[in-house]
Amino acid sequence: MMTALTPEDDRSIPPIEVRGLVNGFDGRIIHQDLDLTVDRGKVLGIVGGSGTGKSVLLNSIIGLRDPDAGSIRLFGKDTNEMSEDERAEVERRWGVLFQQGALFSSLTVRENVASPLIEHTRIPTEMADRIADLKIALVGLPNVAGDLKPAELSGGMRKRVGLARALALDPDLLFLDEPTAGLDPIGAAAFDDLIRSLADNLGLTVFMITHDLDSLYAICDEVAVLADKKVVAKAPLSELEKSDHPWIKEYFLGPRGRAAQRGAH
Repeated sequence: MMTALTPEDDRSIPPIEVRGLVNGFDGRIIHQDLDLTVDRGKVLGIVGGSGTGKSVLLNSIIGLRDPDAGSIRLFGKDTNEMSEDERAEVERRWGVLFQQGALFSSLTVRENVASPLIEHTRIPTEMADRIADLKIALVGLPNVAGDLKPAELSGGMRKRVGLARALALDPDLLFLDEPTAGLDPIGAAAFDDLIRSLADNLGLTVFMITHDLDSLYAICDEVAVLADKKVVAKAPLSELEKSDHPWIKEYFLGPRGRAAQRGAH
């Protein structure tokens, strides 16, 4: 039996440690000996070209895909050695905002946000609804939004509902999959500000897949670059801008990268 660590006990342990990860589909290797450490309290951006397996990495970490080889430790616990109870305990410590929101269309906003509380705790429904209302307010939505269905909301509002649901269990770790995809520049900038504010004020560790250069410069402490089937660099943007790796140079020092740099200063 693995010894359970409380959040207070494991502050020095990285929330995510990936070692030697291998993933492949139909004989094609996506990841080969991939290593990645996500440091506590940091906002880490994950970038890479098409087909580099950004979402595959996310799905491997949160247990939606079994990797072909390698190890993943979450809050110091090896996912291969967890019991069902230990897995459930770890899952309560993270929240996930999927790219399309993954909201339940038949439920109200309040019911969507409360759903993790209903699933993972034994608190009464009335209390879950109150907590959901607090999370809805936390992400900047008006009180009346709780009674609406997802179809009645704008794309930006649905993103915020998904974020409120990801925060329902007061997680230590937040996974974001292309959080600003589909948003206009003003909405994307506002969402970036929200994520950075929440990360700072709640002490969150954030694992964020994105292709949005403006988001990287606005909120990330570090960026991990997927290329050549592994993480070829993990560093602050100021260091990545000096890299000689061809993909990194093209991505960060191309016209869009230079524009994002200017906008960040």
